[in-house]
Amino acid sequence: MRNALLSIFAIFVAVFLTACQDSSMETKSSIEKIKQNGVVRIGVFGDKPPFGYIDEKGLNQGYDVAFAKRIAKELLGDENKVQFVVVEAANRVEFLKSDKVDIILANFTKTPERAEQVDFALPYMKVALGVAVPNDSDISSIEDLKGKTLIVNKGTTADAYFTKNYPDIKMLKYDQNTETFAALLDKRGDAVAHDNTLLFAWVKEHPNFKVVIKELGDQDVIAPAVKKGDKELKDFIDNLIIKLADENFFHKAYDETLKSYFSDDIKADDVVIEGGKF
Repeated sequence: MRNALLSIFAIFVAVFLTACQDSSMETKSSIEKIKQNGVVRIGVFGDKPPFGYIDEKGLNQGYDVAFAKRIAKELLGDENKVQFVVVEAANRVEFLKSDKVDIILANFTKTPERAEQVDFALPYMKVALGVAVPNDSDISSIEDLKGKTLIVNKGTTADAYFTKNYPDIKMLKYDQNTETFAALLDKRGDAVAHDNTLLFAWVKEHPNFKVVIKELGDQDVIAPAVKKGDKELKDFIDNLIIKLADENFFHKAYDETLKSYFSDDIKADDVVIEGGKF
């Protein structure tokens, strides 16, 4: 009987200590938790060059990745103390809500709908929608898409825009960028709608295609996102973006990660935002 009571007591103590530890973690601020963990978890794309992709060596690269490393350096003193979490367009919000990441930098366009679910920091990039087609296509406007099949990524601004404004246009939707562009290459659809900056880079690598609609809808911004209500981490990122303007950080990141992917008529000021000023 005594041994049984001791076992029950030991289990009770273990459960109590675990609960206390969990409670202690809950009371810590997000930045304190990141510092305690020794790593900041940042959601990025793995298949969207030149913004976020995995190279032939298995390393994360791209414009978003360069910024992620700088965040880690400022937070933890070492740009390598970042855990890259590869996300897809449709699960970016959910990864923040479920605490799978601390920050999302996956080419995340700020929209009113998303701002209801996450908190956006200051922007660091401009973007609008565009449409690309094969060179021999007769599509040159949205009207020409009627009766055709338009390829988009699920959960993107392109998906939302056409669903809301042109519900009569048939859409073929995929989770991953690789699937989306493979569908265009395989002629499963007639056109693809995506961020214009991505399309400019993609058609340069695929000269049999062209961007026929270069700017569609409103010009939007891309910004870091944190969990709803995480003012401390949002303020940290805001202040960092303002600080980085002094060294022209995003223009330098453009030169290092984006410039070679675009044609000569695309300039840094067409794409990047410095100091959060748009």
